[in-house]
Amino acid sequence: MSPEEPDVQELLHSEEFPLSSKYDARWVLENEMGPNALWLAEWLCREMDLEPGMRVLDMGCGKAISSVFLAREFAVQVWANDLWISATENWERVREAGLGGRVFPIHAEAHALPYAEEFFDAIVSLDSYHYFGTDDMYLGQFIRFLRPGGRIGIVVPALMREFEGAVPEHLTRRQPGGDRFWDPAQCFTFHTVEWWRNHWEQTGLVTVERADAMPDGWRHWLRFEEAKAAAGTAHHDDEAPALRADRGRYLGFVRLVASRAPLARA
Repeated sequence: MSPEEPDVQELLHSEEFPLSSKYDARWVLENEMGPNALWLAEWLCREMDLEPGMRVLDMGCGKAISSVFLAREFAVQVWANDLWISATENWERVREAGLGGRVFPIHAEAHALPYAEEFFDAIVSLDSYHYFGTDDMYLGQFIRFLRPGGRIGIVVPALMREFEGAVPEHLTRRQPGGDRFWDPAQCFTFHTVEWWRNHWEQTGLVTVERADAMPDGWRHWLRFEEAKAAAGTAHHDDEAPALRADRGRYLGFVRLVASRAPLARA
């Protein structure tokens, strides 16, 4: 490594995420599709009680690096479901990781999933549930794939508090490359932890066991964006400036973990 090249492994090493720090940082950065999926998965799984042999749905898995993480760290079977990345592409990554017998890539849209009812012991979704799960009707459709008593857990980018009036200017200003953080087509699905808790509890289909915000979530998000820039894998210039200006006033991550009500039927 020349003096000019960054120590990529050190960029993603974190005492707060020791399991994730074991993974090759270049592999993580080259296959990212948002904030570090391994950090988010590690934080989520502290509340999920995954056990060896469980059947787990990784919903909106992107390039399946979170699925690889789950299978390796918890010895579970993972169905790696994504719409934007083909099952064939993810299968190549899974085989390269030596997990062809434990991770099963699936290409399916969130409203047309091909699974048997009550098939999964657990469902996780990292940086993706907000794309489809804010629909008032969605949890009722989705939860039927989870066995009664099984857990569903998500981590999503979120608001730490509601806006007072218009979206703050530091989130909407354009950066030199033309990008801006606040894209109404996506960011209007950002909500507070209180919103998410109520969104699930009001259905009566689940019991929310954990609903909280990641401590210093904006710092972890910013660190990952800075690592991408240093490693030359960043595709946009909008997130890091917004996070620096925001400093956690509005932006961060929310975690929700719930169990399916034993008698619930979607």
